[in-house]
Amino acid sequence: MANSRTNQLVPGVSRLSRSKVFSKRAAYKIAKESKPKKTTSEKKPASEKKPAAEKKPRATTDLIDALTQKKKTLAPRSIALEPKAVRKAQRATPLRKSITPGTVLILLAGRFRGKRVVFLKQLKSGLLLVTGPFKLNGVPLRRVNQAYAIATSTKIDLAGLKVDSKFNDTYFKKEAQPKLKGTEEEFFGENAKKKEHPAHKIADQKVVDEKVIAAVAKVPYLASYLASTFSLSNGQAPHTLKF
Repeated sequence: MANSRTNQLVPGVSRLSRSKVFSKRAAYKIAKESKPKKTTSEKKPASEKKPAAEKKPRATTDLIDALTQKKKTLAPRSIALEPKAVRKAQRATPLRKSITPGTVLILLAGRFRGKRVVFLKQLKSGLLLVTGPFKLNGVPLRRVNQAYAIATSTKIDLAGLKVDSKFNDTYFKKEAQPKLKGTEEEFFGENAKKKEHPAHKIADQKVVDEKVIAAVAKVPYLASYLASTFSLSNGQAPHTLKF
């Protein structure tokens, strides 16, 4: 039971809050005694000023020269710095079981997102080599990441097609071109050069597409299927669809 005299619920625990105690004490109502102002006569005489602190002597030029000379005469490194060795092994990304040569893929990112393409082979870098074919949907021979591709159940028989070994990662590297100065004459002048696709790559595209289109023609409606673009309508969720 609370003690009215001590205002404590239990020893050490007050029944009243700090603001309540402050209000009960009414200490704010007591007028504070104002301190008497100092008169001019009580001011300290000018002669009693604090003595100025003695200035510490600066470092001599000899000491500064000695310190700088010490920095210059530091011993060179006895151990040559070497770059940190990379312990992580560089391995190609394993191919998904649902992706085999001839499988129709749906691209999810990049310039040709939504297009259906035919998978040919996996390169050493782990990227996938695919083709539209170009004549059907405008997708040329290119590399794609399998993380941005959906494997469908549609498959084409490419038993007679042997993808040449020249189709590797270096095949798709851009050729070095002279750097332009950015003048108006370079873009709109008579000598302005239009960027053209290399002739040997156009020939390679035709050779590969010729065999792929022949395999597509054997399956009814497959050509129009590859030419169409994949998209989702309202209410469709991709994880519920069966490809």
